[in-house]
Amino acid sequence: MAGKARSGCEALKVVARCRPMSRKEEAAGYERVLELDVKLGQVSIRNPRASPGELPKTFTFDAVYDASSKQADLYDETVRPLIDSVLQGFNGTIFAYGQTGTGKTYTMQGAWAEPEKRGIIPISFEHIFTHISRSQNQQYLVRASYLEIYQEEIRDLLAKDQSKKLELKENPETGVYIKDLSSFVTKNVKEIEHVMNLGSQTRSVGSTNMNEHSSRSHAIFLITIECSETGPDGEEHIRVGKLNLVDLAGSERQSKMGAHGERPKEASKINLSLSALGNVISALVDGKSTHIPYRDSKLTRLLQDSLGGNAKTIMVATLGPASHSYDESLSTLRFANRAKNIKNKPRVNEDPKDTLLREFQEEIIRLKAQLEKRGMLGKKRRRSSRRKKAVDGESAMENEGEDDNEDGLEKNMENYLKEQKERLEEEKAAIQDDHSLVSEEKQKLLQEKEKMIEDLRKEQEATELLATKYKAMESKLLIGGRTIVDHTNEQQKMLELKRQEIAEQKRREREMQQEMLLRDEETMELRETYTSLQQEVEIKTKKLKKLYAKLQAVKAEIQDQHDEYIRVRQDLEEAQNEQTRELKLKYLIIENFIPAEEKNKIMNRLYFDGEEDQWKFQPLVPTGGNSNQMKKRPTSAVGYKRPISQYARVAMAMGSHPRYR
Repeated sequence: MAGKARSGCEALKVVARCRPMSRKEEAAGYERVLELDVKLGQVSIRNPRASPGELPKTFTFDAVYDASSKQADLYDETVRPLIDSVLQGFNGTIFAYGQTGTGKTYTMQGAWAEPEKRGIIPISFEHIFTHISRSQNQQYLVRASYLEIYQEEIRDLLAKDQSKKLELKENPETGVYIKDLSSFVTKNVKEIEHVMNLGSQTRSVGSTNMNEHSSRSHAIFLITIECSETGPDGEEHIRVGKLNLVDLAGSERQSKMGAHGERPKEASKINLSLSALGNVISALVDGKSTHIPYRDSKLTRLLQDSLGGNAKTIMVATLGPASHSYDESLSTLRFANRAKNIKNKPRVNEDPKDTLLREFQEEIIRLKAQLEKRGMLGKKRRRSSRRKKAVDGESAMENEGEDDNEDGLEKNMENYLKEQKERLEEEKAAIQDDHSLVSEEKQKLLQEKEKMIEDLRKEQEATELLATKYKAMESKLLIGGRTIVDHTNEQQKMLELKRQEIAEQKRREREMQQEMLLRDEETMELRETYTSLQQEVEIKTKKLKKLYAKLQAVKAEIQDQHDEYIRVRQDLEEAQNEQTRELKLKYLIIENFIPAEEKNKIMNRLYFDGEEDQWKFQPLVPTGGNSNQMKKRPTSAVGYKRPISQYARVAMAMGSHPRYR
């Protein structure tokens, strides 16, 4: 049973999901090696190469979903409570982990066109905006960003310039963030789906033997939900929840990929970042480690809060059932089994300093004050008309004031400017008809009136611009129960509540059954009594055989772990050999094509940036006033030394310098 969190902590929630056997696997005659017990939340995996007497390995998780499970089952039972927490101001992360071709992208995104096959991401969109439409006396601002980590470089999937590489930064208050990452305000499901689709079109995918449409990058869709609500103290309080929806690239063996060109290099980078993720999880679970290696990859740095920090996290381990995927499925199960022991410390993010919602509210108040100063909002006129309607006995809708505010704004502005223009035209006509005035004086007065009309026209343009800006700012804020049209009726609400109750009941039943199994094993010896010595011998012989089988299983586990270590080591050696070949090629270029003087110039400008873990060039022109600045080479992190040859430094610089590409 996945352990319960200690006081003030919450265990990372881990669920396993197995896809059906593919036609290709069935045609090849592969046997099924996975068995799933949905009620107990257990996955058993059998080694196809094992001897007949060897027992299958069993892993227990918070929930298990077999090939017949529906997308809605996974969402209602596992994901819905986390999205509700994000709407309350917690940080939340959902990520799918597994071998290539096991259904990670299907679990996260699904088939958008078919309602029953929609994945976690599109269902969460509907969940968020439905919740906002049903809430009362709350203002919301929903923002969306989309990024990918491709070959350890961060790309903004929503940016116009796709070649720009983004940098990771760290703030003592807000933690790790990505500098210059674009963010779009969305007001409904259609808009946020449009943002998602735009980013998906530019994501890196490719074909391998394992998967025809394999994700070649880690993708993170980030939703920030800001909520403003009046507290018991009468003050406005803002809560900010951040939801990370992570679709990881699949782990894969080079030998099974059957790929050429860029694919092996991509796979090497993917496996290295997933290996770094495994090291972070091992260090967190170990309890003895004083250092957690978050900085080993961009992925682990971005997920730093999600792994042992301020977030509620769900991991979906996706599995392949066929015998040819045994090694990868076992590796995924072990990875997930370690991850369930991570303890996070989630807390509500209340009244942070850098909320966009507060900026929008302040800007709206400022624009409103300017419009009122110009007499455009016509507060008195609307108030008196409301009082008159109340006296006449007319009923008013709850949102009438808001409609009056929008319609009245344009009407009052138009009437006011029309009146002013008519008055000036009348005065102009009166001056022209007044024969008592001298022609020069008349001309002077007419010019003044013309100037006033021109000023009025400019004021009209400025006011229209101000009103447009005011309405645009106000339209970005979602007001619960009013701004979004709520298509759901009371019966649908009740149906949703019933689904949640059923999901919660299933979860409680599963936990109780897991607990009962554990207690049964512990108390079996206490309950047993023997009628004769012969019976005692038989029962204890059975126990001995059972313990011996367990011993053999542990020995086999040790051997499996050793074999897995050898495989990982071989993969790392392959990656190292590939990088060595690239480095030798660059050495050759340096020796034969770069003059010694040019090489020395490069050497003098190079420095290692410990924050971003890469070599950089100093600017040719000093940014400050100190002429000696060029001579002072920036140092890396304190106590951090990077021993490296001169040629290697030049070679690595060449890799990022446009002149040598």
